[in-house]
Amino acid sequence: MLQTLKVWLLRRYYRFTSQRAWRGQFTDAPYSTLQLPVSGAAIGARVYSSQQGAELPLVVYFHGGGWVIGDLDTHHAFCQQLRRHSGCSVVAIDYRLAPEHPCPAAIEDCRAATEWLAQHLESPGPNNGTVVVAGDSAGAHLACCTALNPEPATRSRLAGALLLYPVADHYNVPYPSYIERATGQALTSKLMRWFWDTWLAGQSVDTAAARGAFPLRSTELAQLPATLLITAEYDPLRDEGQRLDEYLRGAGVAVTSEHYAQAEHGFACSQGPTADFQHALTLISRWLGSLPPAQGAGR
Repeated sequence: MLQTLKVWLLRRYYRFTSQRAWRGQFTDAPYSTLQLPVSGAAIGARVYSSQQGAELPLVVYFHGGGWVIGDLDTHHAFCQQLRRHSGCSVVAIDYRLAPEHPCPAAIEDCRAATEWLAQHLESPGPNNGTVVVAGDSAGAHLACCTALNPEPATRSRLAGALLLYPVADHYNVPYPSYIERATGQALTSKLMRWFWDTWLAGQSVDTAAARGAFPLRSTELAQLPATLLITAEYDPLRDEGQRLDEYLRGAGVAVTSEHYAQAEHGFACSQGPTADFQHALTLISRWLGSLPPAQGAGR
C-alpha cells in the first residue's frame, strides 16, 4: 500500500514540476497519436511531425523517470522543442511502467516500437528513411538497450543513438558519483536505488530477464551506431555515463560527447529553457543534421 501511494505521489509530482518549468515558455504546437503493436497488445505514441524532416532521421524518443514515474506529458515540451530546433519528426513512446510492469517490459516495448516504426517510416511524418533512438536518464538507458540488439531490418535503418545522462549500470557497482552527488539535485542516489529496486521487482541482476538491462556489462557495445552522449556534473549517474563514453570509444563507436559542468541531472528535459538546455538543443540539432543515411535506408 505504501509503495502504491509513493508511486502515485511521485508521478503526480513529476508531472507538476515539469509543467511548471515549461509553463508559458513556448507555443503548444499540435501533435497526433499512434497505437503501436507490442507483445500482442498496443502502446501509445505521440507524433511530433515536422515538415522540415524529409532530409533528417526520425527520432524515436523514450522519456526518463526511472522506468516508474515519467510519461508523455512530463516530456511533452522537450519533444516539441526537439522537433522545433532540429527539424526532425519525433515519436515519443508511451512504454509500460513499473511497478505494474517490471523489467524487462519497458525494454521489450521500446524495441518492438522501434522495429515497427523502422518498417513503417511513412506513418509518423517526414523523414529520410533512417531512425535515431533517443532518451534521457532511464529513457537513454532504454535507447541504448534498443540499439544494442536490433533486428537486422531495423539495424539497416538505425543512424544514431542520442543518450542524455543515461542510466548505464546497476548501483551495486561503487561509482564515486553515487557518493559525491548523492544529494543536492532532484535525482538523489537514494531515489535512483529505489527506481532500480522498483523496476527489477526483486529480480537478481544475474537473472536472464535482467541481464540485458546493463549496457556497461554488454559484450556488444560495438554494435551501437553513431552516438551523442551528454552527461551532467551534479548527477549520481555522472560516472557511469562517462564510463559508457569510454567503453564506446574503445569499441570503435563514433561518439560525440559533452559534459555540462554546472548542470544537474534532468537539466535538458525538466528544468525549462535554461542556458544549458539551449546549448544542448543546438548541439543535438547539429549532430542530428550531420548523420549520414544508414546503410540500406532507401525509401
